[in-house]
Amino acid sequence: MAVRVGIMGATGYSALELLRYLLRHPEVEISVLTSRQEGNPHIAAVHPSLAGRLDLCCENLEPEAVAARSDVVFCCLPHGVTAQVVPRLLEAGARVVDLSADFRLKNAEVYRQWYGKEHQAPELLPQAVYGLPELYREQIRSCRLVANPGCYPTSAILALAPLLRAGMIEPRGIIVDSKSGVSGAGRQPKLTTLYPECNESLSAYNVGRHRHTPEIEQVLGEAAGADVEVIFTPHLAPMDRGILSTVYAVPWREVGEEELLELFADFYRREPFVRVVEHLPATKDTAGSNFCDLTVRVVRGRVLVLSCLDNLGKGAAGAAVQNMNLLLGLEETTALL
Repeated sequence: MAVRVGIMGATGYSALELLRYLLRHPEVEISVLTSRQEGNPHIAAVHPSLAGRLDLCCENLEPEAVAARSDVVFCCLPHGVTAQVVPRLLEAGARVVDLSADFRLKNAEVYRQWYGKEHQAPELLPQAVYGLPELYREQIRSCRLVANPGCYPTSAILALAPLLRAGMIEPRGIIVDSKSGVSGAGRQPKLTTLYPECNESLSAYNVGRHRHTPEIEQVLGEAAGADVEVIFTPHLAPMDRGILSTVYAVPWREVGEEELLELFADFYRREPFVRVVEHLPATKDTAGSNFCDLTVRVVRGRVLVLSCLDNLGKGAAGAAVQNMNLLLGLEETTALL
């Protein structure tokens, strides 16, 4: 019997990418889609590329009604809204993969400081498992609530975890310089993402105050067993999708590129979606996939890691399907290769 899957908030880019993966998944049935739009629009009216592929309408349903028709629910809702919905989904018996930021941070006060609002379900924060299989695979298998990582944090954490676990770099003064495609800003119209504003332009934003900073530091701190401090600067690039992060760190001792490439290759040897490469990766290399491509260089005594992924794939929907596969005890790569 197929696993019934629901998506709350089915109108955005991440939800569309999620539907594309799920439509080719042999073990699931997409059973319910929700939207706050009036009139219960057909999914093909919301996402025309799905015409003839999925015959469902988006309904404005309560969480309990969604859980009654689903075994697993993906939450693609805005930050703050998800925390109001997830407790009701869990109580109704569904398992949840949350693509918002509401359950990524373990500290409700840190969440308040960075998101500017009180957390609506702080009692669930200890139960949520951070959905990065490369670091938390076994915990994901046995949990009921997965906090799907942010796209920028995935690129930064995968780039730095091997170095911090091995004690190769200083945990402070790390620089993460990232460029993202415009789809990372979501589907809601904003002045900065209008075509005349972002086309043929590259710009930094939220310098020193981007909300992904504490998420990166929290997970890397667990990997290092010590406090980690990063300077994270995101940039908006004139492309639809993709993330390229260049990470700079200071090694504790003199190191060479061959040694570091071997360290990365060993760390990710059994990881199906992390590719350690010798060339300099580009966003087109990972577009439309669940892969993260990594390489490392040594420049003037500094370690540089280049990390490349699709913000809608490994940075969102692909990772969500990978986490669902783990929750259900399925082959982790199902529908993702």
